[in-house]
Amino acid sequence: MAAEDDDRGWARRAGGRIEAGVAETVGGLSRRIGWRERRRSLELYAILAVQAGAAAALAWTLAHELLNHPSPVFAPSAAVGTIAAAIGRRTRRTLELLVGVLAGLLVGDALIMVIGTGPWQIGTVVALAILLALSMSRGGAVVTQAGGTAVLIATLSPIQRGLEVPRVIDAVIGAISAVVVVAVLPVNPVRIIQRAARPLFAALIEHLHNAADGMSRGDAAAVAAARDGLYGLSPQLALLNDAVSGAREAVAVSPARWHRRAEFEHYQRGTRYLDLAVGGGQEMLRRAATAVRDEEPNPAGLSAAVHYFGDALALLQVEAESGQHTNRSEQLVLKAVDRAAEAYDEGVGFSGSVVVAQIRTVATDLLRSLGCHDEEAVAVIRRRFEAERHELRRHEGEGSPAERKAA
Repeated sequence: MAAEDDDRGWARRAGGRIEAGVAETVGGLSRRIGWRERRRSLELYAILAVQAGAAAALAWTLAHELLNHPSPVFAPSAAVGTIAAAIGRRTRRTLELLVGVLAGLLVGDALIMVIGTGPWQIGTVVALAILLALSMSRGGAVVTQAGGTAVLIATLSPIQRGLEVPRVIDAVIGAISAVVVVAVLPVNPVRIIQRAARPLFAALIEHLHNAADGMSRGDAAAVAAARDGLYGLSPQLALLNDAVSGAREAVAVSPARWHRRAEFEHYQRGTRYLDLAVGGGQEMLRRAATAVRDEEPNPAGLSAAVHYFGDALALLQVEAESGQHTNRSEQLVLKAVDRAAEAYDEGVGFSGSVVVAQIRTVATDLLRSLGCHDEEAVAVIRRRFEAERHELRRHEGEGSPAERKAA
C-alpha cells in the first residue's frame, strides 16, 4: 500500500514538473513571437479587415453593375490596396496608386508597340515602368502599381485589347470606394487611441517605478533593466502613432466623427509630447544607471523624482480615460522637479547632474502633453526648479533636506 502511495506521489510530482516545463516553454515561445503585441495589433487593425471587405465588394459592384466591366479585378484590388495603406495616409496612397497605374500604362503601351512581347520584353517594360514611377514619387505603392500594371499590359495586351482605359477607371473606382467606406465605417478616434495607449502607459509606469526602486537601493542592474525596458517601447509607440493617424483620418473624413475633433486634438498633442518624454526618460535612466554604477552621490531626491513621474503617468491615464481632467497629475510632475532641485542642492556627480537636467526635460514634455504651451512649460519648470533651490538655500543650516521638507 505504501509503495502504491509512493508511486502515485511520484507520478503527481512528475506530472507537475512536466506541466511546469510545458508552461515555461509556451511562455517563452509567446514572449519570443510577441503574442501580446500581435494581439493588440489585431485589436487595433480589426476594423481594417471589415473596411477592406466592404470596399472590395462596393468597388466590384460599381465597376461590374454600373459600368458593365465583365471582370473588374482591378477595382477591388485598388480598394483593398488603399485600405491596407498605413492608417491615416490613404489620400496619399490613393494618389500613389493612380500614379503607378498611369506609369505602367504609359511605359507598357509605348514599349510593346516598339519591341513586342516576350520574356525579356516583360523584364524591360517592368524595369522602365518602375524607374518612371520612382521619378514621379518615392512611395512603395507607386512602384508596386507601376510594376504590376506593366506586367499585365505586357502579358495581356496581345490577348485582350483595350485593357488600358478600364484599368485606370477601375483604379479610380477602387480608390473612391475605399474613401467612401472609411467615411461610412470609421474607427472610433478616442477608443482606438486609448486601446493603443493602455499597454504603453502600463509599461512606462512599471519601468519608471522599477528604476526608482533600483536607484534608491543602489542597484545599477535594476536601473539598467528599466532603461532597456524604455528602449524596447518602440513598437508600442509606433502602434500609438498609427492609432493617432487613424483617428485623424476618422475625424477628417467621417461626418459621424466630426464632433470628436476637439477631443482628438487633445490626444494628438498629448501623444506627440509623450513620445518626446519617453526619449528623455531613456536618457534619464541611462545616466542614472551610470551614476549608480560609478558610485556617484545618490541623493534620495533623484529616485523620488522618477517615482513621481510614474505616479503622474498613472494618474494622467486615469484622467484621460475618465474625461475628468484635474491639475493633480501636473502637481505630481512639479513635485518631481522639486525633488530634483533638492538632489542637485544636496550634491550630485557628473552623471547625476545629467539626470537632473533630463528630469527637467521630461517634466517639460509632460506639461506640454497636458496642454501647457511650449514656452510656458519651459518657464514653469525653470521657475519651479529655481524657486525650490532658493527655498533650500534660504533654510540652509536648519537641518538635512529631508528634515527641512518635513518641517
